[in-house]
Amino acid sequence: MCGIAGWVDWTRDVSLHREWVVGMGETLTSRGPDTRGDWFSTHCGLAHRRLIVVDPAGGTQPMLRRFGERTMVLVYNGELYNTAELRDELLAKGHTFESYSDTEVVLHAIAEWGLAATEKFNGIFAFAVWDNQSQELLLGRDRLGVKPLFFAQLGQGVLFGSELKAILAHPEFPRRIGAEGLAEILAVGPARTPGHGIFENVQELRPGHVARIRNNEWHIQAYWKLNSWTHEEDEETTARRVHDLLVDTVERQLVSDVPVATFLSGGLDSSVVTAIAAQYFQKHGKEPLHTFSIEFAEMEKHFQANEFQKSLDAPWALKVSQFLGTVHHPEVFDTPDLAANLHQTLPARDVPGMADIDTSLFLFCKRIKEQFTVALSGESADEVFGGYPWFHRAESLQAHTFPWALQLSRRVGMLSDETRAWLNPEAYVQRRYEEALSEVPRLPGESSEEARIREISYLSITRFLPTLLDRKDRMSMGCGLEVRVPFCDHRLVEYVFNIPWKLKTAGDEVKGILRKAMEGYLPEDALHRKKSPYPSTPHPDYVELVRSRFLERIAEPDSPLRPLLSMTAVDEWVSASRQAMPHRPWFGQIMAIPQMFHYLMEVDDWLRTYRIQLA
Repeated sequence: MCGIAGWVDWTRDVSLHREWVVGMGETLTSRGPDTRGDWFSTHCGLAHRRLIVVDPAGGTQPMLRRFGERTMVLVYNGELYNTAELRDELLAKGHTFESYSDTEVVLHAIAEWGLAATEKFNGIFAFAVWDNQSQELLLGRDRLGVKPLFFAQLGQGVLFGSELKAILAHPEFPRRIGAEGLAEILAVGPARTPGHGIFENVQELRPGHVARIRNNEWHIQAYWKLNSWTHEEDEETTARRVHDLLVDTVERQLVSDVPVATFLSGGLDSSVVTAIAAQYFQKHGKEPLHTFSIEFAEMEKHFQANEFQKSLDAPWALKVSQFLGTVHHPEVFDTPDLAANLHQTLPARDVPGMADIDTSLFLFCKRIKEQFTVALSGESADEVFGGYPWFHRAESLQAHTFPWALQLSRRVGMLSDETRAWLNPEAYVQRRYEEALSEVPRLPGESSEEARIREISYLSITRFLPTLLDRKDRMSMGCGLEVRVPFCDHRLVEYVFNIPWKLKTAGDEVKGILRKAMEGYLPEDALHRKKSPYPSTPHPDYVELVRSRFLERIAEPDSPLRPLLSMTAVDEWVSASRQAMPHRPWFGQIMAIPQMFHYLMEVDDWLRTYRIQLA
């Protein structure tokens, strides 16, 4: 994976400010620690940071190719998993190649088919292409939004970058945030609205969208979206189709010129990905697959089973590893590790994130990066197959809001009356919910129960999943680790989205059709293990750590967060945190009190270090 950035202005000579564009690119060094490259013409400057995974010599960027009278230059972040097929198709059309990199295939495909080439891509990507003949900037992003891409208007030009920090690095760009941007931080939280760039005049190119910009005329359109159709296959055929799609997807994503590992928590999703990968390694005579799991010190001592987390992960990860014959690495972290890295995740995300599970994932990826450059993970299976509790609980199915926003009033109760009057957070979240519902592709003749499940599925895939993909991308790329997510393959997502709920829950079991599809790949008890979310630490030392640091922050006279909070509510939360309470892992917007302290501390940090101007 890589980091991309650029500046185009049709009224200025951007090459006179090369250092600005170079500086934008340098903010993305962690995304591409191996090499850097820059390219300039009168009106366009492109910067690239590269993490070498495929074709070290041939994949250098920015990549320039001439097609007759046209000169096209590409910066690209991602991986194509159907490179070979596309190269063959382009060769048949007369194209010639200088490398075997997917980067060159992307550029030739865009030269041949324009932005319609994205419809042919199977992969995770964000790209920018400058056409020197037409003086156009072309932008594109993968269907599920695995790879990020932000852009902003600046005068008569446009800035873009893999992360917000690249845009913010331009010295002429103002760092203003209005009520809507602050509502995304304080009300919507990590599950922010797709396309919203938080800062004024900044947008995120939405998943499955492309943009064509010329002389400051913008044309943005979707090239992919979820559609609904009647599923007519029986249970056996459906399970076989899911199996075949998953095996094909995982095997495609194992292609790399550097070693590949997998995340293995012992839960169903990571175990399925690992099982397919381990079988592939064995079939092709490779060394045993390496797997990694995350653990916290003294979990056995402080862990209490609850409705969200039924059992510890560690024994299950070890059991699956032994069954599959992998080389397993349990990575253990303690509260001092979290304390030493509390402020490391904000620079990777550019906005406040997910408290301790961001910090632990960052440390986890950092450990894996010591040995590997690429890993596969199980993200999105719960969104696609319906694994979250909100698919199964009446209170969520009957709610008239996002199912993960049921405790919104509790969350915004920390805000002062003035802040709530300014942001109107409940109304803002409700508006975003109604916007999302208006997009749902309806299926005529569907029962009200099936229609509601379709709504929840759509909301989960298009609104909640980006939360986890953002987190995985920023924490992993913040360490120079590429993480691939097979369950985000658009072919699988399209197919499973339309499987009726009765089939999805085959055997009257959560994600039953996935379990049926993967029979024989895992031990029976592991195959049928109940969902366990990403772990967070229950250690009381963590509670004391974040509470004390939060109170220190807001006690400072220059704290930018303090005026936004209700100190009465803060006192109540502090008092509650000193009482015995069950540990609850972060889930949706259900933040435990310690995690809320951690999150608000990040907000204070963000307002200070990013020099935010509240409009």
